[in-house]
Amino acid sequence: MSPRAACRLATLGFTTIYDYMPGKVDWLARGLPREGEKGADIRAIDLAHQDAVTCALTDRVSDVRAQVDTSPYGFAFVVSDGGVLLGRLRREALQSDGHTLAEQVMEAGPSTVRADTPPAKLAERLPGRTSRPPSSATPKAG
Repeated sequence: MSPRAACRLATLGFTTIYDYMPGKVDWLARGLPREGEKGADIRAIDLAHQDAVTCALTDRVSDVRAQVDTSPYGFAFVVSDGGVLLGRLRREALQSDGHTLAEQVMEAGPSTVRADTPPAKLAERLPGRTSRPPSSATPKAG
């Protein structure tokens, strides 16, 4: 079970939850030092912004909206007390009644990538990405 799923079950009142044991992916996800042949390779964790607005499930939309208004991003991430990503509040959700709780309007389980994902794999996931011929390919005359 993923850390996100385990954390979400806990927030819903489940008391017996089994999660994975820390390993290499957990080490990489925390941005800890890498070594070896591929230790210097750029990975998703190296490209991730750390300044996005975060909030708790129980935060009011009005409070989160005020933070997002001063942020370079038009959204906020909903995280657990331990920092596990539970959801995302898009701009539309932030326009709801200010007394609404983040949990009520969040987009649950946003797409994520593993911390050790190479940039080429990230690029494949970007919307509108098209295949391009290798730079050495010559376009055909039409």
